[in-house]
Amino acid sequence: MFQLLIVDDEYEIRNGLSNYFPWDQVGFEIKGIAKNGAEALQLLSKQHFDVVLSDIRMPEMSGLELASELHRTRSETIVVLLSGYKEFDYAQRAIEYGVRRFLLKPTKNKEITETFTQIRAELLKVKQKTKVDSLLPHAALFDLSNVGNQNIQTIIKYIDQNYKVASLELISDQLGMNPSYLSTFFKEKTGVNFSDYLTYIRMKNAVLFLQNSQYKTYEISELVGYSTPKNFTRKFSSYFGKSPREYRNLL
Repeated sequence: MFQLLIVDDEYEIRNGLSNYFPWDQVGFEIKGIAKNGAEALQLLSKQHFDVVLSDIRMPEMSGLELASELHRTRSETIVVLLSGYKEFDYAQRAIEYGVRRFLLKPTKNKEITETFTQIRAELLKVKQKTKVDSLLPHAALFDLSNVGNQNIQTIIKYIDQNYKVASLELISDQLGMNPSYLSTFFKEKTGVNFSDYLTYIRMKNAVLFLQNSQYKTYEISELVGYSTPKNFTRKFSSYFGKSPREYRNLL
């Protein structure tokens, strides 16, 4: 179950959302209730919440101000704003603070279900990625999301989407760069070798496939870009110290 914090200055709404919606059916558990943004921030400072469902207009600290503060501190908590007001500027400002969902009162159960089902899917994906990263050697070294160079981000995106066929030569052709220059450029901007990053992405996806028992080892080898199962097994064993079969048993 993911943890939910409900924030609203009206008791009837807080009580209704807390007690009359089947949160467990969409994978959430209410772990906190607050009557304004300031009270919500106090709770957030003491414990983790995956999602905040907050009214916009409240005394002391509004929902927008709460979202702004969470955005400023780079909180990973997802904010869903709830309001009876339809002014465009609310939605516009909410987007600036990283809020991706905006529900209008009175909110129907169907809308809540659809919204939180989508959020649960996103959280599960992040949770799975975090688990996989924890299993990969030096995962933090290969987190290049903050590298502020457009060409590097283009290369990273291409590798992430085409790791099965990606190569230094192929990407060089795509960008109109000399392969040798691209290799040097990638190393200078990221601190890691191009070939090491490509291997990391392939191994990361191999682990994801190994978590699904429907894929055979020889199928995974092809899916992540190795010409033969033998080559894949050799590379995987060198990377993790275990064969794909042994690693799957651990998972």
